[in-house]
Amino acid sequence: MKEVKMFMMETCPHCRKALSLMEEICAEHPEYKTVEIKMTDETKEPEYAGKFDYYYVPTYFVGEAKIHEGVPSREAIEKVYEEAVK
Repeated sequence: MKEVKMFMMETCPHCRKALSLMEEICAEHPEYKTVEIKMTDETKEPEYAGKFDYYYVPTYFVGEAKIHEGVPSREAIEKVYEEAVK
């Protein structure tokens, strides 16, 4: 299983939507519950977040590859999980 990093901001409505979609997807696909996602709030950890190439939140990296950036969709979040379990 590959490492997943999620960059987000607590106050971001798109990030809240992404978190909600993550819960829904994990409820429907129990195998995804084992995927560990390191969530980083870029406002609380700017030095760490600054080491990664992205502009919009939420952003997901699976391993070293950026899988999604910006406004989330169910399909985009499912792809993050699919890539993580490959």
